[in-house]
Amino acid sequence: MKIAIVGATGLVGTTFLKVLEERDLGITELYLFASAKSAGKKIEFKGREYIVKELTEKSFDLEIDIALFSAGGDISKKYAPIAAEKGILVIDNSSAWRMDEKVPLVVPEVNKEVAFKHMGIIANPNCSTIQCMLPLKVLSEKYGLKRVIYSTYQAVSGTGHKGIEDLQNGLKGLKAKTYPHDIVNNCLPHIDSFLDNGYTKEEMKMINETKKILGLPNLPVTATCVRVPVINSHSVSITAELENDFDIDEIKKDFAAFEGIILIDEPQKNMYPLAADATGQDKVLVGRVRRDFSKEKSINLWVVADNIRKGAATNAVQIAELFKNTEKF
Repeated sequence: MKIAIVGATGLVGTTFLKVLEERDLGITELYLFASAKSAGKKIEFKGREYIVKELTEKSFDLEIDIALFSAGGDISKKYAPIAAEKGILVIDNSSAWRMDEKVPLVVPEVNKEVAFKHMGIIANPNCSTIQCMLPLKVLSEKYGLKRVIYSTYQAVSGTGHKGIEDLQNGLKGLKAKTYPHDIVNNCLPHIDSFLDNGYTKEEMKMINETKKILGLPNLPVTATCVRVPVINSHSVSITAELENDFDIDEIKKDFAAFEGIILIDEPQKNMYPLAADATGQDKVLVGRVRRDFSKEKSINLWVVADNIRKGAATNAVQIAELFKNTEKF
């Protein structure tokens, strides 16, 4: 398989390479693209040195099967259609195409079947959305979803290298450059820009993407997204109101049996999902599973995942893997 990475020097782009090294995608050719500023950089992959090339409209004249994009929405809007017109399957990590009706929005463990309905572009969901889809898929299929409430605790790596630098510099007493306030010893209820409805773009991404991925366009969903002083891995508190009643122990068994989920739920032993434990792995950690006594047929859970791996790079590579043994994309 001939693979291209657009945005190869960014935080997600370099993680694409790590994940591809770990997984057997059968890569025969690898092309790395980035901005003019990053062109010429050398990157090692599986013992071979590759030179990063500047992304241009002619970049996709090469023989490429799949292009993994993580270079921002503007780049994706401009170059993804160019690649798709050349017969290249684009898997895009930006928000540019997620809510396009013609573009599948895919979490492989949840809705891989829609990936094959693509028209040249497949969208990778928002990082905080991806991890929530696995346990919500379990609840939706077996009990029915009536309403979902998200409260997120999102790591600074979600803002890329600049977010990590703000946290590290803040610990040295330096002022924030990327965030509107210092992130050290702080929680910022502000991810992406604010909209006229009072929500942020990040919150609306979670709301709208949840409905699309689960195929529940009328599902009531609300979200509050918060940036916290943690380097990596997002944590999300989910409250879900279900259509049907449930047994907590049975739901825990369902979570534990679901592909991609690791259940960590022994609070008496101080065992529950932690950002530190999620970092570096591709599974979604689920715990603190308990009945919400304030509302009939409602459940609370705590969901943690590595936002750069499962929340971005790994999910995109998993989508690519769906096409590993297919002749046409």
